[in-house]
Amino acid sequence: MSIIEGRNTARGTVAAWVYLLPALIIISVFVFYPLIMAFRMSMYESYNFYKNVGTGFGFASFKRVLCDSDFHIAVKNTLFLSFVAMPVSIIISLVIALLISSIKKFQALFQTFFFLPYVTSVIAVGIVFRWLFHSNYGLINYFLGLFHIHPVAWLNNPKTTIYALAIYYIWGNLAFNTIILLVGVQNIPKMYYNAARVDGAKWGKIIFRITLPQLSPTIIFLTIVGFIASFKVYNEVYALFGDLGGAANSAYTIVFYIYRTFYGAGRMHIAAAAAVILFVAILCITIIQMLVSKKFVHYK
Repeated sequence: MSIIEGRNTARGTVAAWVYLLPALIIISVFVFYPLIMAFRMSMYESYNFYKNVGTGFGFASFKRVLCDSDFHIAVKNTLFLSFVAMPVSIIISLVIALLISSIKKFQALFQTFFFLPYVTSVIAVGIVFRWLFHSNYGLINYFLGLFHIHPVAWLNNPKTTIYALAIYYIWGNLAFNTIILLVGVQNIPKMYYNAARVDGAKWGKIIFRITLPQLSPTIIFLTIVGFIASFKVYNEVYALFGDLGGAANSAYTIVFYIYRTFYGAGRMHIAAAAAVILFVAILCITIIQMLVSKKFVHYK
């Protein structure tokens, strides 16, 4: 390498760091510093947030979190959203995407219609869903009554709050999932479908032999993103149940547990310990999903 080429490379490196510096400062202040502080706070048995001083260094906070019954509820609800509600949302979105792609006229109108939930305020929609789930005047109970089913106390019964939350969560994710899957469906080469129709393949075989294999990278992407998002559910809980998190804390998620522990109970060290546990869980799940998805895509 000549001296001139070396100088140009050095100048380019310096220029790159200068351009990256504002973003690095923002990330350091709003991501890395809070993460380090959370790890630090979690290692104390008690912590004064305003004085930034803790006492009793150790793992006692983690033990208290893992033994807390409210945290057990939060973990159970979060896993339900991750392994039940999230896959259901992707399946429904796939069906909607296939239906929209088959429409010849007004396709853009339907795309806009199904994308509206993504740009609508979560809190505003939550108010609407409160009325939909209302025990006496809700539209959902009205339709259940048509089938002679007794009204369900969706938001007041600890046994049904998670189902109300799951329905709201599924609806809220349909827009993003549908748009991504619709783009994936439209990018599948038409020659595959033409060849299948010439061979007399039925609709079900076309879906499972052509559409799903071609959409596997998109579905894997949505699964990874969906898992991470489901572990961070908070707005939906607050929108439906307010600051209390449902009857007997039955609608708690891990992030909502962290919020209530930090702001409601003022136990900053306990909230920080729960946040660290959540961080490690998301990190492990993401790594496992990425390893599995690489093998799956490579195999396909």
